[in-house]
Amino acid sequence: MTARGIDSTPAARITRVSGPLVQVDGADAAMHDVLELGPHRSPGEVVAVRGPAVTVQAYEYTGGLRPGDAAVPLGRPLAAPLGPWLLGGLFDGLLRPLAGGPVWLTAGSLGAPAQGATRRFTPRVAKGDTAVPGGILGTVATGGPIEFRVLVPPHVSGTVRQVAAPGEYGPDDVLVTVGTAPVTMTTSWPVRTPRPYTDRRAADAPLLTGQRVVDAFFPIAKGGTAAVPGGFGTGKTLLLQQIAKWCDAHVIVYVGCGERGNEMADVVGELSTLEDPRTGGRLLDRTVVIANTSNMPMMAREASIYTGVTVAEFYRDMGYDAVVIADSTSRWAEALREFASRSGTPPAEEGYPADLASALAAFYERAGVVRTLGGGSGSVTIVGAVSPPGGDMTEPVVANTERFVRCRWTLDRDLAYARHYPAVSWSASFSRDTGLVGADYARRGDPGWDARRARALDVLADADRIAALADLVGTGGLPTHERMTLLAGRLLRDGVLQQNALVANDAYCTAVKSAALLDAVLTVCDRCHALVDAGTGPASIEAIDFGPLARARETLGPADAGGVARLRDSILAQLNAAAPGRMA
Repeated sequence: MTARGIDSTPAARITRVSGPLVQVDGADAAMHDVLELGPHRSPGEVVAVRGPAVTVQAYEYTGGLRPGDAAVPLGRPLAAPLGPWLLGGLFDGLLRPLAGGPVWLTAGSLGAPAQGATRRFTPRVAKGDTAVPGGILGTVATGGPIEFRVLVPPHVSGTVRQVAAPGEYGPDDVLVTVGTAPVTMTTSWPVRTPRPYTDRRAADAPLLTGQRVVDAFFPIAKGGTAAVPGGFGTGKTLLLQQIAKWCDAHVIVYVGCGERGNEMADVVGELSTLEDPRTGGRLLDRTVVIANTSNMPMMAREASIYTGVTVAEFYRDMGYDAVVIADSTSRWAEALREFASRSGTPPAEEGYPADLASALAAFYERAGVVRTLGGGSGSVTIVGAVSPPGGDMTEPVVANTERFVRCRWTLDRDLAYARHYPAVSWSASFSRDTGLVGADYARRGDPGWDARRARALDVLADADRIAALADLVGTGGLPTHERMTLLAGRLLRDGVLQQNALVANDAYCTAVKSAALLDAVLTVCDRCHALVDAGTGPASIEAIDFGPLARARETLGPADAGGVARLRDSILAQLNAAAPGRMA
């Protein structure tokens, strides 16, 4: 029997196959229902219903399917299997494990999720207690740093009728009975349906990423959204990998959507060897990797985005902060375009479907800080890469994404070619979360964060303007203050904005060290301007070695704000020594 109680004896038959689109006649199925196609029982989802015929998008390679093959409706939408085996795993877009699969995936080569053997359950409720949706019934040991909490399913409430004793149980064993509803350690959820919550809360804390250009200039709040547009070779994947490694979320969901297989292999390899700064264990132990590389079926790529955010919502409901990193949403949009073309949907701008903006909005809307059904607090933060063809920042995916995100970290090709990484453009990026982040820093004892950021961006903008003039007249032809502004811009770029992912001291930077570096550079620049006001020649100031300050990001530890202050004082002493009459 199917989920609707329909006899699943194969009566429906395939009548037409066109790439990933399959037409089936005689299927009792509704929109978004899942069917199993052909002898390998390949999964597919209903995307159109026309009388007795339904159109199905297949999530596996359709080679070998032919008219007359059987199709079995399952009577339910595409759902993600969720349970304690997720963290540390590598899955495809339907959340089927890739570990142990063949080198080249074929239809039917991936089975059901590897739910493992028994795990130890520890109850937190007793018989006779009242259970509400989202309440914690117990915990399951996973061997990792994140406690897996067994929750009351949404729309289930009542009196606890039965509780299993502490001990080892399988994934389908009943642990608690609430009313008449049995609860196991596993569940499933339709990937296109957001999981419910009580209400949204205003974001009030930054997601610290360890990347200075993000944390100090274009911060993102927990529960926020960000887009990372950039052309080929500008460092999108490396920046996203750094955020996955170092951000202060509890759970990371990394979705490799249409990217190259070797990049995904690098991500998994690094996550499995990198030490988690929060727990001291493997970073992979609190990460879920969903891989749908460029040579995997196109429509599974489309589903992987929704699967990833469903996993994040699952851990959000347990009270955790989760981050979804989607690399890249452009490949997802290309899958939508290919599907629209095959299904005969009239194309809109650049061939994308007319509902592209709605699809992007629905995806990013699932981010946020919420009060869970159980009364706790959790968040989902979404960071999506955008790969515009030819680096065109006006193409539809970039333009529509910008409407729905609160942060945009634009990667600049000129910066990347100059080997300035991360190549985040300070003139083309923005953050709408700076106000709330500044308020959070003020509450934690740093009321000057917002002013430092605004001052640094002003200096960078002035330096860019003056640099264009210096290219025409030469630095020596500029007024003294403009020469000092050029120096300040260079120190900000080299000493603060750049970050070397291959150097241990610089791969990750604490907020304290970021603030110290920015404060040191601005203080030195202020002293330079004061010196030229007092009559010091700009050449004598430019002759001073500012290298130790510019290199402090690499030579000092990730939290060594004291070392930065000592370097600042040393540079100031050299500047004072260069002043006429030894400026105080």
